[in-house]
Amino acid sequence: MSGTALVVGASGIVGSAVADLLLSEGWAVQGLSRRPTKQRGVVPVAVDLQDKTGTAAALAELRPEAVFITTWLRQSNEAENIRVNAAMIRNLLDGLRAGGSTQHVALVTGLKHYLGPFESYGKGKLPQTPFREDQGRLDVENFYYAQEDEVFAAVERDGFSWSGHRPHTVIGMAVGNAMNMGTTLAVYATLCRETGRPFRFPGSAAQWNGLSDMTDAALLAQHLLWAATTPVARNEAFNVVNGDVFRWSWMWGRIAEWFGLEPASFDGAVQPLEKQMANDGPLWRRIAERDGLVEGDLTRLSSPWHADADLGRPIEVVTDMSKSRKLGFYAYQPTDDAFFNLFERLRGEKIIP
Repeated sequence: MSGTALVVGASGIVGSAVADLLLSEGWAVQGLSRRPTKQRGVVPVAVDLQDKTGTAAALAELRPEAVFITTWLRQSNEAENIRVNAAMIRNLLDGLRAGGSTQHVALVTGLKHYLGPFESYGKGKLPQTPFREDQGRLDVENFYYAQEDEVFAAVERDGFSWSGHRPHTVIGMAVGNAMNMGTTLAVYATLCRETGRPFRFPGSAAQWNGLSDMTDAALLAQHLLWAATTPVARNEAFNVVNGDVFRWSWMWGRIAEWFGLEPASFDGAVQPLEKQMANDGPLWRRIAERDGLVEGDLTRLSSPWHADADLGRPIEVVTDMSKSRKLGFYAYQPTDDAFFNLFERLRGEKIIP
């Protein structure tokens, strides 16, 4: 199957990977963003989804069969996250309703479905790991649930199929993305190499010693397309991870080796990247000017707050993929290779030296 797809958040880590895959599979791709970037083959659609009237006007002539929602806007608290992000989904699906072309909507959320929102992240009573899709929702307000409910309401009204996708931390390429551990760690390693500072694991002993997994953006894109085009996968929610598990005590050394660093020993103390990198903006700008890098603004490359949230969890996080496997999705991506592929691309595109 191929047709016309609307990728919402097309300039982000997930959205750009989805757009690339769809184009390679012969789809016509429309890329919706507040500030679209140039992507070869993608028709840009500039929309602020918070603006209901503007969204309706911008979408009036679009006729996508498949819609891939890969974006959200971070707010100061969870109540605002819910208000803003639910309204964005509602405005989007209301705006597409007039065209009557939508056959499938795929929504990307994540493991905060099981871990809770940032305000109560990894705290309180949590489901047992590995996380499974049938464990249901936590008894806590969560903007992921609000996003899902908007999709479900539109499904009930308009009759299209849906799929939900819950990746763990995503490894992929994007500049200006708010949740970008891979590039954050690449920048951190570069700064440590430049200054001789120790390459310290910033997180908790539970993460250092416990099992974890992650999600490569290209694999996630494959999963989104699979669910949209596979009848038995429609109207289902899925976990999406690479398929391997690791401990950060091993992965940290692998990342250090790629950058020619010796990893610092871990003493169990949390050393947040947000604190470690707080004053590195001017230094990064000097490195960028010296080495001819394309982005000198550290805040557009790194999201230390997000890396700290993931690496500082007090529990190990492992995700079950049995549901997808049983229905025929078998893609696999070693996580260390996913990091290395990203680092090579960052270097090739002059984002890191």
